[in-house]
Amino acid sequence: MRSYSPRDRSAPSAGHLTLPAGFIAPCLPMTAPSPPSGADWVHEIADNGIRIIARKHGRRVILYGAQGDVLTYHFPLIVEALSPLPSCTIDGEAVAGEAIAVQASDLQPSPEPTSQLVLQAFDLIELNGDDLRREPLEWRKAELGRLIAHSDAHPGLLFKRGIDGAEFDGAAVFERACALGLAGIASKRKDARYVSGRSPYWLTMRNPAWETGRLELEEGRGW
Repeated sequence: MRSYSPRDRSAPSAGHLTLPAGFIAPCLPMTAPSPPSGADWVHEIADNGIRIIARKHGRRVILYGAQGDVLTYHFPLIVEALSPLPSCTIDGEAVAGEAIAVQASDLQPSPEPTSQLVLQAFDLIELNGDDLRREPLEWRKAELGRLIAHSDAHPGLLFKRGIDGAEFDGAAVFERACALGLAGIASKRKDARYVSGRSPYWLTMRNPAWETGRLELEEGRGW
């Protein structure tokens, strides 16, 4: 997952150490040599999108980047999608509408219909003023699914359910993601709390072929 730091008057300067009010630093995965196995885990396909902490407070929607930079005006479709929701803080990634999503039912790719950046929501941090970070991931995801399902359908907001480790082994999910040419997977403990910073209960495995291709592309562009 990559951060995004466009010039924004609301974004904190490099020397400014105070995080903006309402911003919760994201939980970050640790790199693992191999995917975990077992029913205690849920696996998510890595979209390599822009990490977003989305906060709806009253009638206002604010989108933060991974470092607390304010990105609200860069993603109007996401803002529009979050506007009808109650007070909440959602963790997710901004991805292209046509980004590949892998379904748990058959582990086959299916294109999303829109071309603008949308929010692929995978965690719920706060709801109606209640801090949910001490609740287990499995519970938070269930609440997030209900929240999105009960809101009006909008192409700018998608629920990333994840693939249950009780149904598909982590190694099989990772192998399939690599075969599809995807960036990799993130595996998370179902009972994990939400903790800002690196968490040993959130693990990431990157597709070596995808990483090689990305580096070659960046070198070709002179990045």
